[in-house]
Formats: sequence, C-alpha cells, structure tokens
Amino acid sequence: MPSLVLIRHGQSAWNLENRFTGWWDVDLTEQGVKEAWAAGELLKAKGLDFDLTFTSFQSRAIKTLNLALEAMGRLWLPTEKSWKLNERHYGGLTGLDKAETAALHGEDQVKIWRRSFDIPPPLPEEGSPWDLAKDPRYHGVPIPQTESLKDTIARVLPYWDERIAPELKAGKRVLISAHGNSLRALVKHLSGISDAEIASLEIPTGQPIVYELDAGLNATDRYYLSER
Repeated sequence: MPSLVLIRHGQSAWNLENRFTGWWDVDLTEQGVKEAWAAGELLKAKGLDFDLTFTSFQSRAIKTLNLALEAMGRLWLPTEKSWKLNERHYGGLTGLDKAETAALHGEDQVKIWRRSFDIPPPLPEEGSPWDLAKDPRYHGVPIPQTESLKDTIARVLPYWDERIAPELKAGKRVLISAHGNSLRALVKHLSGISDAEIASLEIPTGQPIVYELDAGLNATDRYYLSER
C-alpha cells in the first residue's frame, strides 16, 4: 500500500517569538533543529524509509527535511521543492506579535483571521517590510497578498493531484516536510475533515504524521509516529 509521512517543520524563530510568519523566511531555533533531527531518528527507529521527498521554498521546512534525512542516513534522496507547499500567506499580519495583535483588534477578530476557513487576514500596507516581490525564489510566482485556509487549499491540492499522488499510486514511499497550514490542507483532504472541524486542528512541530492509504489513496489510518 502507498506510504506517506508528513512533517511540520521544527520550531522556528517566529514560532518562539509568537509572531505571524506566513511566507516570510525565518530560520529554525536550536529547539527546532533538535525536533527535526529527532524526527529523523524516530523514522529510522520505526523502520520507515522513502523513495522521494517534497518540501516548500521556505528554509525552515527545507532544513527540517534535510536534518531528518541526515539522521536517517538518507540525504541523497531526491527532493522536489514547490512554493505551492509554502505556509499560508498572512498578509498584513506578517511579522506582528500575536498577543499584541489580539490586544489591538480583539481576540475574536484575530481568531477569525487565524482559524476561519475562508476569511483571509487583512492586506499588507503599501511599503510593507515583508514584501517578497524582489525575492529571487519567487521570480515568476503569483505571490499572494493574503490567504485564507481555503485559498491555501486551492494551491496545495492541485499540486498534490499533479505531482505527489501519481508517485504514491506508482508505489513510491513519500515524505513531505511543510507547514502548519499547507499540511492542514492535505490532512483535511486525506481525512475528509469538514470546513468547520479543520479550524480546531493543530499540527505540532517536528512530529511525523503517518498515513496508511489504500490503492485509491483513501486514508485507512492516520497517527503520530511517536504514539505507536
């Protein structure tokens, strides 16, 4: 049966500082590095192996993947990177402290921006220091200005259908290192989670999620590897 494992990147600098990150490129913390390495050690200890891997254009996910693969002795595995696996774009919230934002706009409003299915955060202000227009990795990419989870799903799922699902159907063992919201998009799809229920789903950093799939890529089981 097809084999799929998902990993959210290890703790990032802005995770630690409680700031909205989105598409901005921040590094792993020392704790995040440890989480990524431990994920690889756990995968190896549990006897999981892979044929190819996928990740985003963002350093925290790429480094998490590389550290996990190094811990497994599998740095040589082929990897495909795509901006379509990037984190959700937080628009005008990018870079802001979450607690300060709640104090300014109210906790209810911030919860809507963070957790509603189809309401995106506000647009960034003109001249935002977090503008990615000149970042060479996004040359030719239609960089969003802000995204809801629904918007994120609209780019993640076509990539899944076009690039990842065919590899799984061909019998390949796949590891994906990505982000809280791009992985929520995949989990929602694979596990058939409703629009309302997905709002409460949290994906912890650095903990491999194993999917057992049938030949049609329908999920027969989903679990954190640390719990088995």
